[in-house]
Amino acid sequence: MVGEDGQVETERENYEREDFKFTTSNKQLNFLQHIMTIMESNGRAGVVMPDNVLFETGRAGEGLRRRLLESFNFHTLLRLPTGIWYSPGVKANALFFDKKPASKEAQTRALWVYDYRTNIHKTLKTKKLVNADLDDFVQCYQDRKETERFRRFTYEELVARDKLNLDIFWLKDDSLEDIDSLPNPDVLAAEIVENLEAALEQFRSVADELQQPD
Repeated sequence: MVGEDGQVETERENYEREDFKFTTSNKQLNFLQHIMTIMESNGRAGVVMPDNVLFETGRAGEGLRRRLLESFNFHTLLRLPTGIWYSPGVKANALFFDKKPASKEAQTRALWVYDYRTNIHKTLKTKKLVNADLDDFVQCYQDRKETERFRRFTYEELVARDKLNLDIFWLKDDSLEDIDSLPNPDVLAAEIVENLEAALEQFRSVADELQQPD
């Protein structure tokens, strides 16, 4: 069976661990679950995860997101732009959450979402993501005031969403309605070449490592 992230999944690939709340073949969910399991009380985490972690259906996906909201303070979500990974089209997010002492009430009071993806155009070489690009996010993270790209969603709003889908966005994507906003054909062609060259570099690196004697 092919999962929503394009990976082939089978029941035999399920990871069964006594310290895991949910058994699933989804490697991304298991990675997040592992982080949540090893965190100490009052520990803090920031982890980059693909989009499917936010909307994966089924008992494991929905249950893990509910646990993240109820047993942890999942306070910030940063939607990262495409074009910054070697695999073209990859969509990912940075999740920031803290582990608090056990409580009967949900630990997450509100989730702040910063959308640095909609209408943001990045490439691996000519238009790289640099530290300065995230200055506004850092300021918003500190100030906790709503802006065009930074919004607050209460716990009640989040758990009311269908299947507890946390893939949240609100900005209008200009490229979907305005063809004039797309990059010029020569820019698009250059980006394709960049992605292919970057992929080839990765393959060469792997090939070199495989050829090295033990």
